[in-house]
Amino acid sequence: MKFTITALVLLCMCSLSTLAQNTYSVKGVSVDSVANVKLVNTSISILNAKDSTLRKFTRAAANGTFSITNLNKGKFILLVTYPGYADYVEHFALDSAKTTMNFGNINMNLKSRLLNEVLIKGTVAAIKIKGDTTEFNAKAYTIQPNSKVEDLLKQLPGIQVDKDGKITAQGQTVQKVLVDGEEFFGDDPTLVTKNIRGDMVDKVQLYDKKSDQATFTGIDDGEKTKTINIKLKEDKKNGYFGKIDAGIGTDGFYQGQGLYNKFQGKKKFSVYGTFGNTGKTGLGWNDNNKLGTSDGMQFSDDGGIYFMGGNDGGLDSFSGQYDGRGIPIANTGGVHYDNKWNNDKYSLNTNYKVGSLEVDGTRNNKSQQNLPGDSTNVINSLSNEAFNNTMFRQKLDATYSIKLDTTSNLKISVDGTLKNSDTHTTNRDTSRRLDNSLINANSRTLSNEVDQRLFNASAFYTKKLKKPGRTISLNVAAGMTESKANGFLKSQLDLYNEQSQLDSSQRVDQKKTDNTRTSKFNTNLTYTEPLSKFLSVVFNYGFSLNNSNADRKSFDQSAPGNYNLLNDSLSNHYVFNQTSNQGGVNFNYKKGKSNLRFGTRIANIDYKQVDEITGNSARRNFTNWSPQANYSYKFSTYSSLSIGYYGNQTQPTIDQLQPIRVNTDPLNITLGNPNLKPSFTNGLYGYYNLYKVISDQSIWMNGNYNFTTNPIVNNVVTDATLGKSTIQAVNLPGKRQSNYNFGIDMSRKLSFIGLNINARLNTGGNIYYSMVNNELNKTNSNTYGGSIGLSKYKEKKFNIYVSGGPTYTIGQASLQPDRNNNGRGFNADYYVNFYLPGKIEISSDGQYKYTAATQSFDDDFRQTIINASISKSFFKAENLKLVLRGNDLLNQNSGFTRSASSNLITENRYTTIRRYYMLSVVWDFNGMGGGKAAKK
Repeated sequence: MKFTITALVLLCMCSLSTLAQNTYSVKGVSVDSVANVKLVNTSISILNAKDSTLRKFTRAAANGTFSITNLNKGKFILLVTYPGYADYVEHFALDSAKTTMNFGNINMNLKSRLLNEVLIKGTVAAIKIKGDTTEFNAKAYTIQPNSKVEDLLKQLPGIQVDKDGKITAQGQTVQKVLVDGEEFFGDDPTLVTKNIRGDMVDKVQLYDKKSDQATFTGIDDGEKTKTINIKLKEDKKNGYFGKIDAGIGTDGFYQGQGLYNKFQGKKKFSVYGTFGNTGKTGLGWNDNNKLGTSDGMQFSDDGGIYFMGGNDGGLDSFSGQYDGRGIPIANTGGVHYDNKWNNDKYSLNTNYKVGSLEVDGTRNNKSQQNLPGDSTNVINSLSNEAFNNTMFRQKLDATYSIKLDTTSNLKISVDGTLKNSDTHTTNRDTSRRLDNSLINANSRTLSNEVDQRLFNASAFYTKKLKKPGRTISLNVAAGMTESKANGFLKSQLDLYNEQSQLDSSQRVDQKKTDNTRTSKFNTNLTYTEPLSKFLSVVFNYGFSLNNSNADRKSFDQSAPGNYNLLNDSLSNHYVFNQTSNQGGVNFNYKKGKSNLRFGTRIANIDYKQVDEITGNSARRNFTNWSPQANYSYKFSTYSSLSIGYYGNQTQPTIDQLQPIRVNTDPLNITLGNPNLKPSFTNGLYGYYNLYKVISDQSIWMNGNYNFTTNPIVNNVVTDATLGKSTIQAVNLPGKRQSNYNFGIDMSRKLSFIGLNINARLNTGGNIYYSMVNNELNKTNSNTYGGSIGLSKYKEKKFNIYVSGGPTYTIGQASLQPDRNNNGRGFNADYYVNFYLPGKIEISSDGQYKYTAATQSFDDDFRQTIINASISKSFFKAENLKLVLRGNDLLNQNSGFTRSASSNLITENRYTTIRRYYMLSVVWDFNGMGGGKAAKK
């Protein structure tokens, strides 16, 4: 009995001891990091890690100490706040092995001292906020061996990367990816994200890059570009790395890629080459034909007359871009070099790119043209086209910057492009009435060869004057484009009467030449003056010259194959000269979290056109006015609101005033209207964004609305008997065209299950006017859509993403209200990666598209595309990989689009890449690390 009582007492004591051990607590001391002064009444919050809800709260005592008891075990967040100091946030866990968390001295930092830094600590500091820059520490994230920057970005909170490499951050599209603050191959971010090794990255910085002008003056001009900067580890700035990827597939498909990079401190040298016909390589660079090549150095439009004529003699031309239509054969290569020296006083960034692209395919186009009258007054057209387009191009660009002294800088940019393109198209077109009787049939063959040279140069000089905030800058740019085109047009047009009997025929067999030279020169002088601590004013003046010489000729045959008879009615030689003087003033008021910008720009433009053949000339002088205003409020580092207004005047184009006659499309003839007046557009826009770091939650809303008074629209007069149309631009005084867009993007991470959820809603619409057979036609269209996306990543296990949502379109024209283009659809896409034992990876991605039948089109369109691959890595470093990939496994990829505008509804189908299988070998090589750190 005595033993039993003793045992019970001991058991109770052990139980009490165990209960005491299972009570959890935290403690610490809040201290100024520099003055080493204890901070009194500091707010101490304990949050649940999974949803950031508050669990416990207290304030620090007079000696800065704090203690919170009676906590349960689990994962928590410590949040320490004090007025004027940066928030301190740290993740921690309490369990049976650690019942008390002693944080010791918590060093609080003044915001003014740390530029608004917020430290978020885990095992290492994962995220750091410096002003407007979010910095991710790559050490806090784990990636697979030989993974690229793209794989690292997919793990960062608030950043999404889709299957094509497009990056979205905090609801906005990322347009630039830099390496150590410098552009890397310029205009193709995927050359960074898909090729730079992830294990070389030290930090990833996300911010809104300002224009050169705004960066220099410190005055926001509203021009921002969402940018990611990849900061490399110091020991990864010396050495070499790269990869070789080669694959051979079924049905003649192939692709290959080679990339070599050598870094030495601040010197970077890279060379790459790609080839293939899968549409996945060698298609990512664009020509720069704007005036001024460097980011932030583009000149604003002065509202002058746009030169439309003189590019290809009216024949089809090839832009050199692949949009998924046809089968491409692409070969590209490039060299990149950038360097900084003499304590970063000098910097050079240069690129050379060369590439060829051939696209071969077919298009099938069905259209319905609704004419005034009853519902039977309709023309249905069918067009079948075969095309073969090729282009070879080279581009060289360079940017040189020098810090002249502590107050002035000079930035010089140049670029040149050589292009040669060949275009061959064959068309078979027919038009029929609603009763299926034939109206016309047209057969056309077009061929065109174009040689083009482009050159641009710009200089940007900045100077800070003695008074803080007082600056002056000068921007000068010049550009030249020269184009020589030679082509042939062969056309047979047959016209039928209402009984579908041949009425008449028109035959054309001509050679066409087009020689064009355009030169531009722009200057812009900007002066900023601080009027007070919060208010500043920006004055600017600009002068520009724009000259163009377009010599276009058509030749008929004197004998088969001998095109030497000049066709005067289709030949012309125009010289255009345009001079612009523009001035503007903008005020900027910035106080606290508010920023207000408002101002205007006025441009006086003198335009002259001379016909060198007839001696006739035309001259116009006009003034454009462009007011603007913007107000923004920054609730916090991660939340802001911006609303704005803009107005601009649009002048008619040369082709609208006095068109250059062409006969490449005998069914559509354009007439000029010298009495056209300018239109004026008023626009409103706004956006709101909110991002919560701890819960990885973001909301992005944006919208715009604009309306145009005295709009310039086309009056299309169609002969329902012959199917021919004449087109003339006219003003519509008293009518107001408008359009709107609104979108909201919401995302959040559900930490308790490790799932990211994203929801998007969008709507857009317009009211558009046109003239059809001299009758007013009002088109009202609206589009609604939404989607929900889910993603989950588990380190070394899997990565899953799926998204889908419906769309609905409403469209109606006043001339035939009983005919509409209302329709619904559904789109979805996904990608998955599974990392299996034995260094095996299985991946798949796909899309689903559904477009329902409409009143105009009888058939539904359904398409499911599934791609999949399996890969095996070899060696300890896993730097050799064998990949088997299947593209479009269900063989359903068929090009398809539907569109509606004015009184025309169109469905387009085209050839595109379908099912194939490919076996590839990928070798990643790396000689980075171990070298000396780069000198600062």
